[in-house]
Amino acid sequence: MSDNVYIKNKPATFEYAIEDRLKAGIMLTGSEIKSVRNSRVSFNDSYCFFSNGELWIKSLHIAEYVNAGYAGHVPTRDRKLLLQKKELIKWETKVKEKGFSIVPLNMFINEEGYAKVEIGLGKGKKLHDKRESIKSKDVEREMKRYLK
Repeated sequence: MSDNVYIKNKPATFEYAIEDRLKAGIMLTGSEIKSVRNSRVSFNDSYCFFSNGELWIKSLHIAEYVNAGYAGHVPTRDRKLLLQKKELIKWETKVKEKGFSIVPLNMFINEEGYAKVEIGLGKGKKLHDKRESIKSKDVEREMKRYLK
């Protein structure tokens, strides 16, 4: 039943040095999951935060579903991420350290038809780190071009 939906947050890997990755479930309403299946998701300025021992994603924009009628949703509401308790505790202690943030990396529909979000634990990059990543991408692109 895979819908082949895979939405990437490209600026996340440019702005952050990702140390660890995790796949989490996300609580969505009916009209939200239909919009996700239509790839109507934007990660602009979205991030994750802890509240009462639970992980939430803030300002993830899921466009309103056209045919939702009265059962529509607020596009940028906070949504709860579903993780096991030991993973939540481990990541919460790391976030309390200096400089770590949790950012959404991509969103996809798995084989069972559930929406999942891949989140990353990362540190913000400085300007010289960003320049270095641009150089490495250029070199990699040139190498692929010569190998063809």
